[in-house]
Amino acid sequence: MNTGSAFLYFDNNATTEVDPEVLEEMLPYLTTWYGNPSSSYRFGKRVADALETARERVAALIGSLPQEIIFTSCGTEATNAAIHAALSVDPDRQHIVTTRVEHSATLKTCEGLARKGYEVTWLGVDEKGQLDISELESSIREDTAMVTVMWANNETGTRFPMDAIRKVVRERGVFFHTDAVQVVGKLPVNVADGSVQFLSLSGHKLHCPKGVGALFVNRRTRFTSFLTGGGQENSRRAGTENVASIVGLGKACEIAGRKLEVDGKQVSALRDTFERLLMASVGGIEINGDLQNRLGNTSNVSFENVDGEALLMVLDKAGLCCSAGSACTSGAISGSHVLKAMGFSEERSRRSLRFSFSRMNTEVEIAEGVRIVASAVEKIRSAGRMQ
Repeated sequence: MNTGSAFLYFDNNATTEVDPEVLEEMLPYLTTWYGNPSSSYRFGKRVADALETARERVAALIGSLPQEIIFTSCGTEATNAAIHAALSVDPDRQHIVTTRVEHSATLKTCEGLARKGYEVTWLGVDEKGQLDISELESSIREDTAMVTVMWANNETGTRFPMDAIRKVVRERGVFFHTDAVQVVGKLPVNVADGSVQFLSLSGHKLHCPKGVGALFVNRRTRFTSFLTGGGQENSRRAGTENVASIVGLGKACEIAGRKLEVDGKQVSALRDTFERLLMASVGGIEINGDLQNRLGNTSNVSFENVDGEALLMVLDKAGLCCSAGSACTSGAISGSHVLKAMGFSEERSRRSLRFSFSRMNTEVEIAEGVRIVASAVEKIRSAGRMQ
């Protein structure tokens, strides 16, 4: 870890440390090659070539063609653009299918569309956070415009059965979008079979700076631009490109593809060690989510007789970073919408924290982190017993 501080960083589903190789690749485009890629002179052409190299690298990681990649400002923009594009194809199709455990980028967008007259079917999940494929299939109607389902949950790490989902949606002939923000760079992704029309990803989840993402749009899918203005991104996303960050995203994807298998095993081992040591050190804990089908870096833990917000404060003072759920909603007073959708009580959802790891973490950090968590839990429980 290289945070430049004394913190232990166990919140990699919120954001990740920038890889030094990524930063090195970006620097010339913040200094020497600062031109506008839309310019017609050679200086701009050099920058435009760097964008296309990045596009090729992103495409290679997910098995797409370079021309199917649109650079965005973040995963949220990519998701919004995908949903609005799918709905614009046929105005008679005003039905959307999604789940109750989506990221707020999808949830808030669909809630807003519902207020405008669109109909949304919200699929439930079981106690493991898994959806019912038969329920998904029966929810798709003649007027369904799209199905949007995340690949893996950002809070619990639960992985949805993507092959089965893609098969069902493809057979029903509707657009399919997946929020793959937490998956790209962690699991193999391949969209070459045409069963996915839209896929969102975000740079800062795979060791690239914040402020850049990408949307995959299948080349056979009609796409209406979400942002209008200039003709950037082949007239599919207006606005001068964030060149340095896009270059960084391309490098991050190249690194992720190269290290995917090794990093996956390494990070899964760190997560498993964390859970094993934590269970040996702290009583009254449960792991939330589908333990057989989840991201290898994510551990969502429920602590008996411990308020999650209080625990977060104690851990923060001790120098450990984790979260009560999505970083986009962690300031909320109510418990996690994901855990409540899984059937957990408000009380259990409020005493659960998410720990998420990356290749930047070490075994030494894991051991020290468990010590800090165990001490913090005991401190809070002792205070409760004295009241």
